[in-house]
Amino acid sequence: MADFDVDLFVIGGGSGGVRAARIAAGYGARVMIAEEYRFGGTCVIRGCVPKKLMVYASHIHRDIEDAAGFGWTIPSATFDWPTFIANKDREIARLEGIYTANVEKSGANIVKARAVFEDPHTLRLSTGETVTAKYVLIATGGAPNHGPAFPGIEHVISSNEVFHLPQLPKRIVIQGGGYIALEFACIFAGFGSDVTVVYRGDNILRGFDEDVRAHVRKEMEKQGITILTGCTVNKIDKHGHDFTAHLSNGSSIAADQVMFAIGRHPNVVNLGLDKAGVNVKHAHGGIAVNEFSQTNVPHIYAVGDVTNHINLTPVAIREGHAFADTVFGKRPVKVDHSNIPTAVFTQPEVGTVGMTEAEARAAFSHVDVYKTDFKPIKATLSGSDSRVLMKLIVDASTDIVVGCHVVGHEAAELIQVLGICVKMKATKSDFDATIAVHPSAAEELVTMRTPTARYVREAAE
Repeated sequence: MADFDVDLFVIGGGSGGVRAARIAAGYGARVMIAEEYRFGGTCVIRGCVPKKLMVYASHIHRDIEDAAGFGWTIPSATFDWPTFIANKDREIARLEGIYTANVEKSGANIVKARAVFEDPHTLRLSTGETVTAKYVLIATGGAPNHGPAFPGIEHVISSNEVFHLPQLPKRIVIQGGGYIALEFACIFAGFGSDVTVVYRGDNILRGFDEDVRAHVRKEMEKQGITILTGCTVNKIDKHGHDFTAHLSNGSSIAADQVMFAIGRHPNVVNLGLDKAGVNVKHAHGGIAVNEFSQTNVPHIYAVGDVTNHINLTPVAIREGHAFADTVFGKRPVKVDHSNIPTAVFTQPEVGTVGMTEAEARAAFSHVDVYKTDFKPIKATLSGSDSRVLMKLIVDASTDIVVGCHVVGHEAAELIQVLGICVKMKATKSDFDATIAVHPSAAEELVTMRTPTARYVREAAE
């Protein structure tokens, strides 16, 4: 057998790569992990974590507004963007240090350099060295995609740059209708910015339940966010420090910043995949893998966003762990990608797991829908007109709850627990048999007894 420098070489120090490296090293493997930017990947450095800190910061403004209804008189509050950004950067640096320390404690060797394939078993580092590996894991994640070029596209910022703006934009145009675009629209609206969302589709949050899509849009518009659908930005002019975004519908918008969040592409460029013989799925640009995260080259694997399968940090972590268990723990593990709970940190939050109503009606002959839309108890005194949406989708033939959808305060916390219920195939009778926690918004999940809609598919003759 060939003598390799390491048993495992991991390209990418994000969540998936780090988890794989740590677990593999724990099994006794000689592991080297290379990261060209900062350990922690998109999620920790310029994604989920700093974004959630921004969500908290922007929501404080609404908490202050709500206080008056509860008898609190708060002097005029001011917000300092540079102070917040500095504090956020300090926390991200601390987390990066923890990621690095955890990898080192596991026994893996860290290389802060770019790594590319020279051949199927050889990696060349940007430092000039080469390393041979028995197994290679590609975990390079994804990067923002701005779409086709147009005049002025060089002025567009992405979710990379938005965390490091020198000052808070008073006016911002955000193109996109998914997680990132809507989360930042709510963040900047919370900070007091004038926000316009531009989206090519007929409504935001494509792929989500239709009631969720409608509810979130209505709640965002209540906050003063302008949502323009059915159009795109096709030109940007710069005037000193200001910009004019020209839209495909013929209108234009003045802004201090124009941000695009229209999708991300797998980070596969210039990795030397051709030299390694690794296949890429040309339809979506991700690395093709099987159920064990194995590419067409038997000793090369890929996990996380670089496969462009389900681009969520916890999925990358689970895939990285399963890879290490399979290859180095000698315990084959397949990741179950069904019924993955997810959250959108808009304001209010979205939490969802399982099927949408449309998906259930296409899959089952009998479907019951339970839905409620109500004013939460806090809003009775705060004066807020925000409303909560809760929806359960049930396969009426088996009584199994196949979908849960929540829009409201702490929806992300709720959906994590509801995800367990759906994964366990809990029935509507199980929900009904659970005594409510009162007073809480969540009690609605176990007190909806009468279907708001019932669908029966006619049998084919």
